[in-house]
Amino acid sequence: METAFTPVASTLGGALIGLAAVMLMALRGRIFGATGLVAGLLRPASRGDFAWRALLLAGMVTGPLVYRLLFGTPMELTVPVGPLALVLGGLLVGIGVTYGSGCTSGHGVCGLARLSPRSLVAVPVFMASTAATVFVVRHVLGA
Repeated sequence: METAFTPVASTLGGALIGLAAVMLMALRGRIFGATGLVAGLLRPASRGDFAWRALLLAGMVTGPLVYRLLFGTPMELTVPVGPLALVLGGLLVGIGVTYGSGCTSGHGVCGLARLSPRSLVAVPVFMASTAATVFVVRHVLGA
């Protein structure tokens, strides 16, 4: 399995995520965490709370359509695992964000920027776990 090196696209994507996080904090006083965003849709505190969450999620989901409209070509998307691995991975992420009190976007983008002690611990744990997983999958299991 090859990993594509895309520094320009990655930098632009990171800048847009950072801009979205700053705008959400400035306009709504809320932390941008994707898992918290979705969880709040399931149990919104108010109608207004549901509205901004639904709009932000709609923007995240329709991003590939906007890309196609701008550049005339669909985004290339490959999923190198089957449906069972996706479901199991989703469950593991759900367990992790529950025990970690947040997801990588909330801790990594917003928590580090606010110098949150919990995020200063969580992000290195996320990164070490990711590195270990990639090593095991690629070099031990040979996938």
